[in-house]
Amino acid sequence: MSVGTATKPLLRALAGEIVVPPPWWLMRQAGRYLPEYRAVRGRVRSFVELCLNPALASELTLQPVRRFGMDAAILFSDILLLPYALGQALDFREGEGPVLDPVSDRHGVARLASTPALPRLEAVLETVRQVRAALGARTALIGFAGAPWTVATYMVEGGGSRDFRRVKGWAYRDPRGFGELIDLLTEATTEFLAAQIAAGAEVVQLFDSWAGVLPDREFARWVIEPTARIVSEIKRRHPDCPVIGFPRGAGVLYERYVNETCVAAVSLDTTLPADFACRKLGSHVALQGNLDPVLLLTGGDSLARAVGQLCHSFAGMRWVFNLGHGVLPETPPENVAALGRLLNSSLSA
Repeated sequence: MSVGTATKPLLRALAGEIVVPPPWWLMRQAGRYLPEYRAVRGRVRSFVELCLNPALASELTLQPVRRFGMDAAILFSDILLLPYALGQALDFREGEGPVLDPVSDRHGVARLASTPALPRLEAVLETVRQVRAALGARTALIGFAGAPWTVATYMVEGGGSRDFRRVKGWAYRDPRGFGELIDLLTEATTEFLAAQIAAGAEVVQLFDSWAGVLPDREFARWVIEPTARIVSEIKRRHPDCPVIGFPRGAGVLYERYVNETCVAAVSLDTTLPADFACRKLGSHVALQGNLDPVLLLTGGDSLARAVGQLCHSFAGMRWVFNLGHGVLPETPPENVAALGRLLNSSLSA
């Protein structure tokens, strides 16, 4: 670890040090719950346009760090910019979320494979450079991407889904054809993450938000295998950059995920018990999580008790405080400020 990074609590924790108080940041810490975010969002027509504007995306990345003093800034972007960069039509509609032109067969994959993704993501890499230059000496910069399985679910379903019947049906019916899509995404995700690191990201996180919808055999094929390939290649190219995995909803399969992907840290979803994480995972990787976002929304004594319990449960572990999923849009900013005070004052006493 270099002298410059030795002062950054997040990087110390991910390198194996027990840091007290724990470093903290929040998934979706830049977003609609902040009035300053809403002011910036109102200046552009589309969410994609916002993500591809380095000046505005940099400002949004920095807003929560300025206001709350988190130990990390996470790049303001979206996991679906990668399929967009590969040529898939993408729109974000109010009240509906992302809408994509579905990919349903190998012909669709072949069309996407003919489009180099990185040139269309140069604006994102410029955001990384601008944010890294603006951050203080103690604040780390996190880059990210969606894991291949989760990105594929949106690409095949054409947006969000309740039962994932299209993507799972394709994977069951034609695993070789579906595997071509996963292979394309694995390669493109590796290149995108490596480019973010070269631009200044000090940590990267793989979001596999829909990992938990797969049975164990398919979990191994579509979650673990591509993730392991990405982590291995990132380690080869950038051995000092930790990779955090987030296989949301994986339950007991978290253990296999940790053992077989070789991530440096694992982010815990809200439902994973702390004692399971400490017993089964903590000797292998740093842990991150896992406050229920609704507790942050609720605030008050409930928040204080839950934070205290988590700090007690993870005491003595390599641990980064975070949520079990993203900040809810209705969360009062004063609750996030209160969380920061809890972590940085009473818990360090």
